[in-house]
Amino acid sequence: HHQRSVRKSPMGFSTMRVLVVAMVLSMALGGVLGADLCNMTEDDLQECKPAVTKPNPAPPTPACCAGLAKADLPCLCSYRDSMMLPALGVDPDLAMQLPAKCGLIPPNQC
Repeated sequence: HHQRSVRKSPMGFSTMRVLVVAMVLSMALGGVLGADLCNMTEDDLQECKPAVTKPNPAPPTPACCAGLAKADLPCLCSYRDSMMLPALGVDPDLAMQLPAKCGLIPPNQC
């Protein structure tokens, strides 16, 4: 009986790890399960990706800034310390500079 609970624990951990990896991959490949992220569509996010990718970030495009203008900026700020951004190849510091580069006022809590 004791062995069963020992086996169950690593199984639960690896299942959780697989779910997290699958979630990150689904975001990288197909957006957040096809949904918008903080009011930005997958196209908006792709449009901004060159501006938040090191080592040579490009200036944000007008399409990126248009997407960012309608985005929920406090929601995007909540991802600042997330490991998800680096996992997607996004530099969090560059991402936080994006609203200012687009002439938008970043939220106070950012």
